[in-house]
Amino acid sequence: MFSLKKILKGHYGIDSVNISPEQGGWTALAYQVTDGKAAFFLKVYDKNRASTAKWTALIDDYMPVLRWLSDRTALSGKLPVPLLTTNGEYKCEDDDAVYVLYEYIAGETIGGRPLGKGCEEKLASIIAELHRYDETIPVKTERIKENYDISFLGEMKQWLDHLPCELAPLIQPYIGSIREMMEAALSLADDLKCSDRRLALCHTDIHGWNMMKTGGELILIDWEGLKLAPVEADLIFFANQPYVQEFLRVYRETHKGFEIDQNALRFYQIRRRLEDIWEFTEQLAFDIQTENEKAETMSLLKNELEAIEDSKIDC
Repeated sequence: MFSLKKILKGHYGIDSVNISPEQGGWTALAYQVTDGKAAFFLKVYDKNRASTAKWTALIDDYMPVLRWLSDRTALSGKLPVPLLTTNGEYKCEDDDAVYVLYEYIAGETIGGRPLGKGCEEKLASIIAELHRYDETIPVKTERIKENYDISFLGEMKQWLDHLPCELAPLIQPYIGSIREMMEAALSLADDLKCSDRRLALCHTDIHGWNMMKTGGELILIDWEGLKLAPVEADLIFFANQPYVQEFLRVYRETHKGFEIDQNALRFYQIRRRLEDIWEFTEQLAFDIQTENEKAETMSLLKNELEAIEDSKIDC
């Protein structure tokens, strides 16, 4: 399906000796590439997937920021390093996919395992350093600036009114709660648009599958969601963790006297849950999936729906 060797030779000048699948994320397939001298990490965004356009639209906007962070800040060695094509581009593509190449990171993904005390402190330090930087950096950031967009709710509302038969039994019990969350998101978005919250560089997708341990270091990967946003866009991933107080202690060593804005936190909690529910339903509706992939997506959707009640988000 994907002419990977042709892509690597034609766009990166790499004669690949070996290409082997790696654990990919939700957004893309992944491969380790070797040419006999060096190793590379290739991400492949399949154009047949409903979510690919969303995850690839801003590659040329967030990649320069990622390279600047890696080259010019204390985050060097804690981020993946993107490589340019022979034409100086951050991506290449064909009819099947969009391709992005990185230096290879030899390590292990944390996944669903606990971070552990040492990693908790390292992660807090990484996020605190990231949040030091804002729109004053010498890289264009306008297109990755938060606008509190929730336009997907319009399509999602129509979907809820016309649920397909195979999804109705699963989603129907939660429709009332989902609609309440939608209204809360709209209200909070309006409030935040009128606020003067400081916007900082945020990863916006911090979890175990986006963290790697290598050589005693913690590396934060998968930066497709890099954005200028209120810092709560990242802090939602720590608010309910047992180590949140230790995280904030380390974080406040860089950001003195910092306090979480509860309205911003609620907005990002609600929007994230709605986005995940919508993305999983989109994939079930529009993606070509194997039976195993479909079952996995259904399971993920079920988990998100059940978490509506478990998280007790006050709408």
